[in-house]
Amino acid sequence: MRKIEYTIDEQHDGVQVGKFLKGQGFSRAVITELKYNDGLFLNGSHIRTVDPLRAGDVLTVRMCDYSVTVPNPGLSAPVMYDDADIVIFDKPYDMPSHQSIGHYRDTLANLFAAMYPDLTFRSVSRLDKNTSGLVMIAKNKLTASKLMSCPEYRPEKLYYAVTAGGFAGKYGDKGEIIAPIAREEENYIKRTVREDGVYAHTNYRVTESSDRFTLLEISLVTGRTHQIRVHFSHLGFPLYGDKLYGGDTRLIGRQALHCGYIRFRHPMSDEMVVVRSEFPEDIKALLDELRKDDNM
Repeated sequence: MRKIEYTIDEQHDGVQVGKFLKGQGFSRAVITELKYNDGLFLNGSHIRTVDPLRAGDVLTVRMCDYSVTVPNPGLSAPVMYDDADIVIFDKPYDMPSHQSIGHYRDTLANLFAAMYPDLTFRSVSRLDKNTSGLVMIAKNKLTASKLMSCPEYRPEKLYYAVTAGGFAGKYGDKGEIIAPIAREEENYIKRTVREDGVYAHTNYRVTESSDRFTLLEISLVTGRTHQIRVHFSHLGFPLYGDKLYGGDTRLIGRQALHCGYIRFRHPMSDEMVVVRSEFPEDIKALLDELRKDDNM
């Protein structure tokens, strides 16, 4: 259970409980749930959403939660940030974020259920199974709603990808890719750039390059399935290791893609938080191998 207390100031004297909570970022659905589950207290006593607040009152919100995911304590992933409202994992590759067909007990959701048995898994960000890096989970509905719906709290994420050399010479050191993405008609998993697809927008910056490789820093304006992988394959530069989209798999067995940076304004404290993740060993080894010719 997450308990939040608000001391009412003069500005909100006389404001109804429901209207006050809406101003704090609570959605109508969450307010209704609190109303019918006895989650609202004023100065220690139950309060209705239509009752007025007075300056000096203490409004207490109690948000109960539950888990519907099977816990798997045998899984592990480093925790990079953890507080009463948010946890950020450094997800290893080969671990799905969410449960799906064939993945009922080996996901980040199963690990979360083992660590926080009384909470619902609410993923604010997600990564493909074989993409590594930072994944943010909200521990309650209010935090999830603010992080996903309010622009001022929406996390800024940076991804790092490795593709073939020559990218900067063809497309520049910095730019954007705007190309609609659709599902391939004969393949349930694979996506492609096609005119009838949905709008997709990717920004990139080259951070290192040579004849053999290009290391890119990427941010997403939209969040389509496989967006980074599809966009760079469309330009003729699939990611190293990305078998599905034509990448070179000789030096790494999965797409060389990693979410290495999350920056966000905390929806409860308003403090700025920055979390970073280093490259995992397989991407480090890939870069070391590709840099060999440059050091000879």
